[in-house]
Amino acid sequence: MDVKYRIIFYQNRRGDSPVDEFLDSLEKRPRAKTLKWLALLEEQGPDLPRPYADVVKGPIRELRVSFGRLEIRLLYFFYRRRDIIVTNGFLKKKQAINTTELERVMHCRGDWVKRHGG
Repeated sequence: MDVKYRIIFYQNRRGDSPVDEFLDSLEKRPRAKTLKWLALLEEQGPDLPRPYADVVKGPIRELRVSFGRLEIRLLYFFYRRRDIIVTNGFLKKKQAINTTELERVMHCRGDWVKRHGG
């Protein structure tokens, strides 16, 4: 597999990683499938098509993993062309993405750019 992009899990100033915590909360098989989809994202970047990935709003995108009745979502953005910053994950229960999750990824993106340069 030719890796063209680099997946980075967002960490806040304390070193906490919401996406790591979310992945740890998943059962073994859904977590394995989610990690497989992350590898596809790392390989294909913005060219990863639906149903795997989609644009949410502006620069914010989502990785869409279905496992049985679980709808797993990881939110991310691109930084400096090749870096994919994955900020948080959640189980989607409604058609639209929860406003709290969208606010969280926007906050994380602002923090990332502030700490790593725009």
